[in-house]
Amino acid sequence: MPDEYPYAEIVVDLPLARVDQVYHYRIPKHLRTELCAGARVLVPFGRRELPGYVVGFRAHAAVTPVKDIAGILDANPAFTPELYALARWMAGRYLCTTAQALQCIVAPARQSRPRFEEGVWAVPTAVSDETALTPKQRQVWLAALEHPGLSRAQLALLAGVTPGVVSRLLAKGVLTAARHTVIRDPYPQAAVGAELPRLTGEQLTALETIKRGLDSGRREIYLLHGITGSGKTEIYLRAAAEALARGREALVLVPEITLASQLVRQFKARFGSLVAVLHSGLGTGERYDEWQRIFRGEAPLVVGTRSAVFAPLRNIGLIVLDEEHDGSYKQDENPRYAAGEVARARALLSKAVVLLGSATPALRTYAGALTGEHCRLVRLTKRVDGRTLPKVKLVDLREELLAGNRHVFSRYLADKINERLGKGQQVILFLNRRGYMTVVLCRSCGRPLCCTHCAISLTRHNDGFLRCHYCGYRRPLPQRCPDCGSTELVGFGTGTQRLEEETRRLFPQARVLRLDSDTVARKRTQDRVLAAFREGDADILIGTQMIAKGLDLPGVTLVGVVDADTTLVLPDYQAAERTFQLITQVAGRAGRGPVPGEVVVQTHRPEHYSIQAAVRQDYQRFFFQEMRLRRALGYPPFSVLAQVILRGRQEERVEQAARAFRDLLVAAGDGSVQVMGPAPPPVVKIKDHFRRQLLLKSPKRKALHTLLQVVRDRFDTDYRGRVTVSVDINP
Repeated sequence: MPDEYPYAEIVVDLPLARVDQVYHYRIPKHLRTELCAGARVLVPFGRRELPGYVVGFRAHAAVTPVKDIAGILDANPAFTPELYALARWMAGRYLCTTAQALQCIVAPARQSRPRFEEGVWAVPTAVSDETALTPKQRQVWLAALEHPGLSRAQLALLAGVTPGVVSRLLAKGVLTAARHTVIRDPYPQAAVGAELPRLTGEQLTALETIKRGLDSGRREIYLLHGITGSGKTEIYLRAAAEALARGREALVLVPEITLASQLVRQFKARFGSLVAVLHSGLGTGERYDEWQRIFRGEAPLVVGTRSAVFAPLRNIGLIVLDEEHDGSYKQDENPRYAAGEVARARALLSKAVVLLGSATPALRTYAGALTGEHCRLVRLTKRVDGRTLPKVKLVDLREELLAGNRHVFSRYLADKINERLGKGQQVILFLNRRGYMTVVLCRSCGRPLCCTHCAISLTRHNDGFLRCHYCGYRRPLPQRCPDCGSTELVGFGTGTQRLEEETRRLFPQARVLRLDSDTVARKRTQDRVLAAFREGDADILIGTQMIAKGLDLPGVTLVGVVDADTTLVLPDYQAAERTFQLITQVAGRAGRGPVPGEVVVQTHRPEHYSIQAAVRQDYQRFFFQEMRLRRALGYPPFSVLAQVILRGRQEERVEQAARAFRDLLVAAGDGSVQVMGPAPPPVVKIKDHFRRQLLLKSPKRKALHTLLQVVRDRFDTDYRGRVTVSVDINP
């Protein structure tokens, strides 16, 4: 940094900060040559030293006296100028500080360090016909010429000699050793350049539309509404190729790691080492290497989950959100950002095309596409290769009960599973509940066994332990009720573990795999399970929502939705929408190969409009009926919601703080924002912190933002440090 700019503008990483401010610090002379924008530094702040991020330089400080920077934590830039602008936007959008937003952005850059290995190279000029080498030594030298950079052990193994032979050649100067950086590739793939499939007429039209957007020189947003199996992934691949051909970069987001793994392999088969991947399932070293490759410009095409929206690309031309409707794109911790909104903001900064793909788009997205206000609609209405959508059969579980069938499987579904297994075909069974039994209840006092840290019932797993799915607490299944001492403890409900047990019992000839968050704790487990199923090493795959969308498994001809009501009964205005999306998406896994597919949907509410529309795979029918209800009740997209959550260890103090926050909202508002609560949320305690919530509703986002900002600034300082307030826009 030149001497004429001796001061740095620094965003200090303040814990629990509400003030969003840039501070000025003097750069000591011995640090000026090392410091650059984006560097992470240590600065004195009050009586402490805190980390911070350099965001600019100044010739003069705004205030005096000015403290010196204490040291450099990481001289390499942790973010690009565009990502800093994005962090500033996030601070305003999600009512967080710039430092909190930057924590989302810089985290992948500083998780690990480069990995080095010693490699061996041949010295070509050191050997001639007259050189005194034994046949084995010459064999080693030739192997090193052909395969440079191998380790001593690898070279010895390749040449069929002992490592001592390699060491003697190194001592002679015939070979040389040097340390080199090893790139940790999480998805190694050798084959590149697969033959391109022929596009349908609809695909060609969609691609031409996207190409015009890439050439427009401004942000364009398209909703690619394509039924399951209509070839949306091929559009993503072709659109990415068009972006790269124009000297731009491409970012492809998916909601689940399972989908990322599948998509990465498809993109690497087409683009090879130009592809990088970012998601939470990578090892720290892998994540570090991938982030650095992207930052250096070596990987202009990035595939990843939600956090990959912050990949350090510098010239984005295309951003894809596959399964754009999925709730996994929403971050559930501060800052509570929505990856789709961040992608749109980033595309505005870089004048990029945003491509939103889904068979079941979010209602607000589809409404915006119909009016042309927020995006343009592109449709794919047919499956590729002339394949038909699967037949869907609805089974009323109330009738099964009347007939005396209390099993997990209806008679119809059990018969269909046997039929498909007999033909050597594959089956998917979908149940969106983990565990063995969803609740253990005492028949004497009626109380469920609950987590001691969270106000939530424990789920019984088949290892005999009860687990909390919020904080991870576990305990053995007790012999007696902790409240009344009774031994009358019974389990209710069915989770994926119990479904697996029942499946193995009823279909003993079948090879069964299960995929849920309990089975994928180990790195890459989901990849191995899906690969085994895809290769035909199993007959039945049981899973939660991780198997419901996007997966291409051509051998599957039958999908069973074991209980379609699990999402329908949630206390959420989006419950019907999520139910429709899940059933439609999981139904789309059937019949993607040469054999037509069938879907069996089991439910206690077959008459519900969302289930009826999903069975018919009729998005239009569901959309217009749900929109009429949303309009009547004033729910999004006809309003903007905000949820305020207050947390603390003392329940009475949290209750007082929640009432005080409500009073401030009412006093500062002008009547345009409706304030509901405070009230206990569905889960009143998580990780020993009691919770209260307020819900705000307004037809205008700006009015809601302004009111929340004013009230947070005025909130009684007595509560700070003891009661934490978090705001979630469009929860």
